[in-house]
Amino acid sequence: MSRPTHSPTPWQRIILPSFIALPILAVLLGLGSWQIQRLNWKQGVLAELQAASARPPVQAAGDTAPFARITATGRFRPGAEAIYGLEVRGIVLGGSLIAVLDREGQPPLLVERGWIPLEGGDVRRPEGEVTVSGYARPSERHGLISASDDPVAKRYYTFAVRDMAAALGAPYALEYALTVVEPRSSAPAPSGLGSTPAAWHGALPDPAAGFPEPNNPHLGYAITWFGLAAAWVAIFALWARKRLSET
Repeated sequence: MSRPTHSPTPWQRIILPSFIALPILAVLLGLGSWQIQRLNWKQGVLAELQAASARPPVQAAGDTAPFARITATGRFRPGAEAIYGLEVRGIVLGGSLIAVLDREGQPPLLVERGWIPLEGGDVRRPEGEVTVSGYARPSERHGLISASDDPVAKRYYTFAVRDMAAALGAPYALEYALTVVEPRSSAPAPSGLGSTPAAWHGALPDPAAGFPEPNNPHLGYAITWFGLAAAWVAIFALWARKRLSET
């Protein structure tokens, strides 16, 4: 004689799917919370940049804070130049000119003078003592997917100050670079750190027009992840309601 079979109750029908739905919800909420943390971090960075840009410049030194407004006096070392990155201005491909500034009685300093085309162009290379002003750009680390640098050709795709300084014969240079800033009469365009490149104004190098202004899309990202979490809850609730109503 066969034993009677018991069909699962409506609540039992949603237990297993719940164990699948809850981890997905946790991931979506976790991503939204992470973007909120990134938002707070980015707001702090923007506040620091704004405060740094408002301070008077100080002499470049070994203990200079990242993105501080600095100035330095010295002589550009002839031939000690490299190109960092790739950036299109109009239809012209170029990159940032990196030069070594030798300072009397002080360590050398790498200077990011500004954008130049990879081919052609009348690049100004001042002789004698010069004074440059801008902000302290910190060094970067090579990432897993970073493009390979070419020390022989002096072409770099990661802003690794130590690597560039060693290739340019300045291994004892400071661990950051000075990015030259020359405000323009028109409204300055943001420069660096993911912002839109400024237009080429003719003179070379074409320096940054202002302090970097990083994009801050994290609030939008957080709303997206939390919205997906809410949609996931609504979809699961509708599905569960249907299953519970089944006989």
